[in-house]
Order: sequence, then structure tokens, then C-alpha cells
Amino acid sequence: MEPMETLVQTTRFHADHRPDAPAVLCEDRSLSYAELHRESNRIAHAIRAAGLTEGDRVAYLGKESEHYYEILFGCAKSGTVLVPVNWRLAAPEVSHILRDSGTRLLFLEEEFAPIVERMPAAPPETVVPLGPDFAAWKAGHPDTETKMDATADTPVAQLYTSGTTGLPKGVVLAHRSFFAIRAALAREGLDWIDWREGDIAFVGIPGFHIGGLWWATQNLSAGTTIVAMRAFAARQAVDLIRDLGITTACVVPAMLRMMLTEPGIGAKDFTTLRKTVYGGSPISESLLEESLAVLDCEFAQIYGLTETGNTAVCLPPADHVPGGPRMQAAGHPYPGVRAKVIDDEGRELPSGEIGEVCLRTPARMVEYWGLPDKTAETLVDGWIHTGDAGYIDRDGYIFIRDRIKDAILVAGENVYPAEIENVLESHPGVAEAVIVGAPDERWGERVHAFVVPVPGDQPTPRDLHRFLVPRLAAFKLPSAYEFIDHVPRNPSGKILRRELRDRFWGDSARKVN
Repeated sequence: MEPMETLVQTTRFHADHRPDAPAVLCEDRSLSYAELHRESNRIAHAIRAAGLTEGDRVAYLGKESEHYYEILFGCAKSGTVLVPVNWRLAAPEVSHILRDSGTRLLFLEEEFAPIVERMPAAPPETVVPLGPDFAAWKAGHPDTETKMDATADTPVAQLYTSGTTGLPKGVVLAHRSFFAIRAALAREGLDWIDWREGDIAFVGIPGFHIGGLWWATQNLSAGTTIVAMRAFAARQAVDLIRDLGITTACVVPAMLRMMLTEPGIGAKDFTTLRKTVYGGSPISESLLEESLAVLDCEFAQIYGLTETGNTAVCLPPADHVPGGPRMQAAGHPYPGVRAKVIDDEGRELPSGEIGEVCLRTPARMVEYWGLPDKTAETLVDGWIHTGDAGYIDRDGYIFIRDRIKDAILVAGENVYPAEIENVLESHPGVAEAVIVGAPDERWGERVHAFVVPVPGDQPTPRDLHRFLVPRLAAFKLPSAYEFIDHVPRNPSGKILRRELRDRFWGDSARKVN
């Protein structure tokens, strides 16, 4: 792997050394490294011609395509910061992200124009359609490089995570977030996650997630070919792996399960696959055994947060032994990454004792955009406080046992109860609402709603569902509504969420799924 520090260097290097090699494959289209370099240069000039300057925010609302990566590198070369927006979100959620980030230019696929039209706030000052006119929009600008002296610490992306208090927060990431772990692996000669000449990499996780964005940039920096799906579909994913000879993939366990349950799928469909990287949630032992048998490749589990710049911990292929002692672990920190577990007073705990897991990584975020107090709570003296409860064994492996911040993981998507509770309690028939996560065999976890109705005005589950649909993304919608007389609280009035949640998890040692 060539030593690089910024995304600006990536396309320049590969345009010089492998100009005709395919960088991005999407549907029936192919974008070479030379084309990626030239088109991102044009976009950088066009962004500046639109009046944007370094540090301005540029949003992308659309599905995966080669244009997404042209825009990513165009932002890097213009000094602007890309804000990828989850296209599954409802209009009020999209509106918050665009308004909170101060987005000045929005790249918009026509399919999602109705979302922008329904937003409660006005759209950004400049909206560029990603249709037939996109080529014309950038064509009038030079394909030469801009004069942008980006450094490893220059912000390049701002990704939004669900908020513990109800509103998503913008996590600002610098170029180093996409190079630090790669450099550490190369420095130590480790192949926990590796990139080889001739690799064709499947990007199963969408680019508005740190996992998808990180995986794509790793492969593009290594000069391999990435395969971008417009949106994940199990049958199509298997067809792509087989027909394109895909060698590496990055997915969440729910995607593996969906692919393996497709009718007629077998080992013949995965003969070229050499490594599967997965994250977002643990993998069950039964799913691992089936995946090992059918995919017949190496597996590496990654653990981290958007705030850590994606992966900070890895369970290497050698530890993926069904029934093995480390299969319950999240993994081991990469070289240069430190981990500790602390108690409620911030004191470091010895190995084996459960507390909050904290990670110190050179890939960590710059800040939460516009939220200095929240930044100070999460990023303390260089340490990211994960909100996950766990312990570290004597060999340095991290085991996650529960969540401190009540996050729910639905097929790799982070969902925070407060966000749903705030919307539910705006329904005229709801006095109080409590959201918890329950185990789900297919998606890992599901959203369960406890609702205290207004006396004499009890809504039905259908009423509540119809109320939430235009206000929340589909993956945040409760799978069940349970009506209760009162919310359990302690003497100081704090909701005993754990009491409700534990009904679903029983005596399980690990209350995450």
C-alpha cells in the first residue's frame, strides 16, 4: 500500500499508475481511475464556482453510484465537507441534517426530490440534480487539479448518528480517519484486513454509513475495484459476487443471513470470495458456521463507532473458530489503538471487570458539529467513550456485554430510543412512551414500544404506526406496541428502562444482539 494521508492524493496517484483500471463498477457502468480523477477535479472546480469555500458543507441525497465517489473526491479537492444523507430517512429527519450542517449545496437524485419538497425548512441555496443534467453541470469546468493543500487533519466528511437526546449529531471526520488504521496494519505487516492487487471489493454497507464509506475509501486508496450496489438486495448481491468474481466484501451479519437464505444459493456462488469483513453487530455462532461452510473464506469482525472513524478493534480471521473462546469478543485493538474500561467515576478497571469501554485511536473524530458540550462528553483527553459496557481480558481482547446509552442496533443501523419517544409523545393520544430493543433473529434487534395512553383516548397500534411513518425512517418504526398503565421509575423519577428491556433478554450474559 502506498503511503498516503489524504483522499486528494488517492486519485492522483492511481490516475498516474493505473489510469485504465476500473475504480467503480455500478450496474452496467464502469469508472476508471483516470476518469474518477478527472471527473472529481471538474466537480471540485464546479463547487467552487458555485461560491463555496473551504469548510462549507455539501450534501448528497441519493443511492449508491459512481457519482457518489466522484462527489466525495470532488469535495476533498475543493476543501468542502461531504454530508452523506441516509435516503431512508423521512422529510423532517433530512431537513434537520441539512439545516444543522448548514449545507449550501445539495446533490439530489430525482427519486428523492419529493422528500426535499416535503421538508419543513427550505432546501439549500443550490440543488444539483443527479440526472441527465449532472454531466452538463460539471462539463464546463476544467479537469485539472485544484490548488487544495489538504492535510491529514483537514475535515472531509460529516456523518450523522442518531441522537441520545432525540436529534442526530454530525460527526466531523478528517482525512486521517480513512488512513490511520490502514497505515497501522501496513506498518505492522498484519493481514487482519488486507487489500491485494486484482481485488474486486463488494461495498454492501451504504456510503452514508461510516462502515460503507470507510471500506470504499480503503479499497480506492489501495487501487482495487469497488462494486457499488444502488441498494442492497440479497439475490442481486450473490449474482454480483459470482458474476464479477468479487474477492472481498464488507457487510453486516443480517446481509449474510439474507444471502444464505436465498433459494438455490450454494458454495458455487462464492468461489472467488477470499475474505468477508463484517460489523455493526455480533455474528451468531450458527450463522458463522453456515457462512464458513458456504462462503468458505476468511472472516474478520470490525468494531467501532462513527466517532472512532469506523473500526478501532478487529477480531482477526484466526480467531473465527466456531465454539472458540474468542468468538464472543468484539476483537483486539489495532496497533496504535488503545482501549480501557472505566467505572462510573472514570477510574480504569482491571482486566475482567465490566465498565464503559473507551478507545483512543488516531482515526477519531474531530468533533460533533456545533455541539462542544456533547463533544466534551464523548471525546475526553483523546479517548472516545463508546457507551458500550464490557471488559478486556488478559490478552487485550474486548468483550461487549451491554449498552450504557440504550442504543438499539437494527441490521447495523443505530437507533436511539429518545428520538422515537419524542415523536411518539407528540401524538395526542400518547401520555408517555418508552422504547427498548428486543432480540430479533433476522435483524439482530427490533424496536419495541411501551405506550401509556392518554386517559379515555387510547390509540391503536395502527394509529401510532400511521402517525410515525411520515416522521421517522422505516428502520426506526416499532415492530410492536404494548400499552401499559404507567412507566416504571426510581425514587428520583428516572425511567427504569432496563426493567422493561430485561423482559426480552432474560438472564443472557450478553444483552446485545
